[in-house]
Amino acid sequence: MIKKLALSSLMLACFGANATVDYKIDLTKPDHHVGKVTMTLPAGSEMPSVMMPAWRTGKYKILDLANGVRHFKATDSKGNELAFDHTDKATWVIENPSKSEITISYTVYANDLGTRTRHIDDSHAYLDATGVFMYDPKRRKEDIRVTLDVPETWKSYAGMERTGAHQFVADNYDVLVDSPIETGISQVFDFKEDGKDYQLVIWGEGNYDAPKMAKDLQQMVKSSQNIWQGYPFDNYVFMVHATTDARGATEHLNSTVIQRKRFTFAPRKQYLSFLNTAAHEFVHTWNVKAYRPKGVAEYDYQRENYTDLLWVSEGSTSYFQEHLLQQSKLMKQKEFFDILARRIDGHIKKPGRKVQSVAASSHESWIALPGDFATNNSVNIYSEGYMASLAMDFQLLSDSGLKAGYSELHGELFKRHRLPKPFNSQDMKKIAFDLTGKSYEKWWQQNIDSPLTIDFDKLLAKAGLEFVYPKTAKEISTTGFSSYNKDGLLTLSRVYADSAAWKAGLNTGDQIVAINGLKVTQGSLKTRLAQYKVGEEVTLSLFRRDRLVEKTLTLTAKKDKKPMIRVVKNPTNKQKAFYKAWRGVELEVPKKK
Repeated sequence: MIKKLALSSLMLACFGANATVDYKIDLTKPDHHVGKVTMTLPAGSEMPSVMMPAWRTGKYKILDLANGVRHFKATDSKGNELAFDHTDKATWVIENPSKSEITISYTVYANDLGTRTRHIDDSHAYLDATGVFMYDPKRRKEDIRVTLDVPETWKSYAGMERTGAHQFVADNYDVLVDSPIETGISQVFDFKEDGKDYQLVIWGEGNYDAPKMAKDLQQMVKSSQNIWQGYPFDNYVFMVHATTDARGATEHLNSTVIQRKRFTFAPRKQYLSFLNTAAHEFVHTWNVKAYRPKGVAEYDYQRENYTDLLWVSEGSTSYFQEHLLQQSKLMKQKEFFDILARRIDGHIKKPGRKVQSVAASSHESWIALPGDFATNNSVNIYSEGYMASLAMDFQLLSDSGLKAGYSELHGELFKRHRLPKPFNSQDMKKIAFDLTGKSYEKWWQQNIDSPLTIDFDKLLAKAGLEFVYPKTAKEISTTGFSSYNKDGLLTLSRVYADSAAWKAGLNTGDQIVAINGLKVTQGSLKTRLAQYKVGEEVTLSLFRRDRLVEKTLTLTAKKDKKPMIRVVKNPTNKQKAFYKAWRGVELEVPKKK
């Protein structure tokens, strides 16, 4: 049964014994986004160093989180101030000749909600340890206590073990890093499912239905056991931020934080997007937090961590999120078909899929460029990883006679490669062989280490589906660029490789002002293009570096409607069986009219 959490029941006896590393953070004056951190290290080291991580888990980009630190100070057990050297951007080396206990203090500026690292204001604080708490690398494996000093009306939540209303303990710094703290004024719901305790903590106002959200999350979490047997946690917290503009989500050991604009929890399409995100982050509790690839198995917080399997960590998680929602009956078949059709359409239309493999994309995630270059020369670990997972699932199901698919492979990863034992590509191929009796060396080379090529007609037909355009779709003229309005001018944001715009020599940033001598704007582009036939040449007048330039472009064709996925006419029992093995639910066949 779901109920509004009785906050008083969370009050536990204070933690009696001292932790090896003790953190305190003063949030009693949050108005200007600043918290004061105190860190106590036990006696024993003459020249200890403390570091602020350069990135946070779940975001494979260097963030340089030490940039918010000020007023660093270190004192010994007698209160004497100790000299220190700020040796690099994120490291402080302290001179401690007496080898006594050290107390370190500093202030941290926390006004970066969108990166989900640290945010403090007059209504709450969200604290990811990578952006708030320094660590001594020599004491990284030692136990930790965190105590918060907060305004009187605030309540605190985390996936860690609670030892007080605003106090938590962790076995080591790695657990702290993967157990963010939400404290402030929130709506809280708790529920129990399959012997595990869950909380939904919502900060911010919005158009959400909180009781329904909690009920649906309870329904969703059960379906995880269709993929994995067992749980890597005893309690789990869904932290939801309803915000003005921040959006995104991050997975953690025992919790997730999900950020959405406050009025994007309804209508149905928006709410389904929220559920998809929640399912994605929950899948991560196994895939990434319980097992993950070599190279990122033990995090190095000061530099990039490389692996060619981030597509498994992220893309496969995206792939399984809809499994959870379909199997828990939170997503209808038509809704899944719409999502899959958009993913396939996006994959087909991205020129970069012909250039970069999903393995290379994984390795280069740390330096991946956004924008036009990425579209034409790269793929990303999420969307391409989804497609690689789809292809491998169908291959496994076909090779095993429907006895095992990608779900079973991940179930085996959970059994065989629980951390601290990482896995690599050979381990995945070994599991695939064990499930099917067939080698995946050649398949891996062709689909993972090389740019992925999928025959979607052949693939989907196995499950009784087809990828088609609606009968009413017509061919219309297109240019091969994407654009937006900037200062009233039609400005190019993408020029797709080998498109009409590409061949005409157009570039991102070009600002088109006329077609065949007559003014055009972002708002009138579609109407103007409708005047011309496919194959017709048009002259574009545009500004480039503030100089007027003319380019000739030959219009090509595209459909005026999006493609869709539908059930084939009269699917066979074999196709129905394949679909059920793939999705875990029966194929719903439309009734004949």
